[in-house]
Amino acid sequence: MADVEQVRVEPLKRILGWDDIERHVDDLASRLRTDYDAMLVITRGGMIPACLISERLNIRNIIVAAVKLYTGIDATLDQPVFLQFPSDDLLRGKSVLIVDDVWDSGRTAMSVRERVDAAGGRPEIAVLHFKPRASRYADQAPDYYAEMTDDWVVYPWDDIR
Repeated sequence: MADVEQVRVEPLKRILGWDDIERHVDDLASRLRTDYDAMLVITRGGMIPACLISERLNIRNIIVAAVKLYTGIDATLDQPVFLQFPSDDLLRGKSVLIVDDVWDSGRTAMSVRERVDAAGGRPEIAVLHFKPRASRYADQAPDYYAEMTDDWVVYPWDDIR
């Protein structure tokens, strides 16, 4: 029996423009509820999508979760580090829309969801892109996403120098 050589297939790199982002945000906003008590933005990737979604849904109570998972392009921490997170009082009993740009491994979004749950909030997650093959949570997914992909997505705000 011959040895089978394993070939690693790199994901396609897809560079998005602002028109793509507008289309994805419009799609998400059309499916989201309009009665959230707060929007919890995951920095940094979720900041621009959250701003655009908040404008479309007229959400003014915007709070921030500063989460660090990556230390470089290929260097991932074992656990997300919360650099900033809202107090439980801001989340307790509230319907909270968590916004990020992408659900890749899912670790960041799931960590934030767990913190909101623990504080007594009712979280829902919305992202522009969902990567189910990369997700570490086979039985979990964002509540809302604009597109499912395996591609390496480059957003207009990413520094690709």
